[in-house]
Amino acid sequence: MSAYHVIKRWLLYLDEKVLVPLFGSSRRLASLYYALISTKFGREHRAVLAGRREYYRSLNSPQDSSFTLRRNIHRLEKGLIMSPRKPIFGEDYIEQTVRQFQALKTSGGDESELQWANDVLSDYFSSVENNATIDRAFSIFIAAQQASPDYRAHAPYSSKEREVSLLSYDDFFSLCRQRRSVRWYEQKRVPREVIEKAVAAAAQAPSACNRQPFRFSVFDNPDEAAKVGAITQGTSGFAQNFPCLIVVVGDLSAYPFERDRHLIYVDAALASMQLMLALETLGVSSCPINWPDIEVMEREMDDRLNLTRFERPIMLISVGFPASEGLIPFSQKRPVDNLIRWESE
Repeated sequence: MSAYHVIKRWLLYLDEKVLVPLFGSSRRLASLYYALISTKFGREHRAVLAGRREYYRSLNSPQDSSFTLRRNIHRLEKGLIMSPRKPIFGEDYIEQTVRQFQALKTSGGDESELQWANDVLSDYFSSVENNATIDRAFSIFIAAQQASPDYRAHAPYSSKEREVSLLSYDDFFSLCRQRRSVRWYEQKRVPREVIEKAVAAAAQAPSACNRQPFRFSVFDNPDEAAKVGAITQGTSGFAQNFPCLIVVVGDLSAYPFERDRHLIYVDAALASMQLMLALETLGVSSCPINWPDIEVMEREMDDRLNLTRFERPIMLISVGFPASEGLIPFSQKRPVDNLIRWESE
């Protein structure tokens, strides 16, 4: 055994038997461990701070979308649906909201986002009681208001008005069983309209305060899909047959506080599951691919996607028409009684 392997073996032993038990015994020691001994969280620390910096910068100059506006409009929606509804709510953030609405309209932001904000704000101002703060915000809103023949079109609505799906539980369960991680595909291109339809379905997934802090970077050239797919460790032996690959990217500039740093993973995962189910209904299969936090891989993906410091890869998803003779792991699922713990008597 070489000297390198002997030293590495002893360092791993020291970490496992001494350092981890010692520094893992308290929060302060744990922080010290990752400050002095391990830099494994360094990229995340930088990404969170870079995201916070970009969040505050974007307050002054939002582009096609505003995370702050999306969050605050959704907060107003939740206030509007309260039963009973409070006579005054949203007072502490309504002025920020209308100023973001004004700024996004000035910058030529997304029309559908502006219309949604306009309709909810119209509903809000027609519902709450007046005071100095609300009157001041209302005057700003009036100056920037969108022309809308029916401002209720994008405002909260009753549950009985929801679109009702004809899909039964049995049909849905069958779709869930149909969706499996397919790794072998026919060598033909996936039409872009298929991807667009699946992303439209993914966009309907719930997201914390409706910020939707993610995007889908699509490589639909097989050569590029194979190269990007090979960056991670979990695709050895089958990345070369990817007709299409999606990299799900989270955006930490959606949040001003560290407490929300995990939401990119939660929200992107919810959307990705709907995307994969939608693909199945369109005759296309997929395979979610784990993205471990390994620095050399992170750097290569940064270069490939030209990521900013506040963007993080969440997962990869290979996409393609399934090869009829390609094998699929059985992947036994844990039974229901193994997954539920009833907490109520």
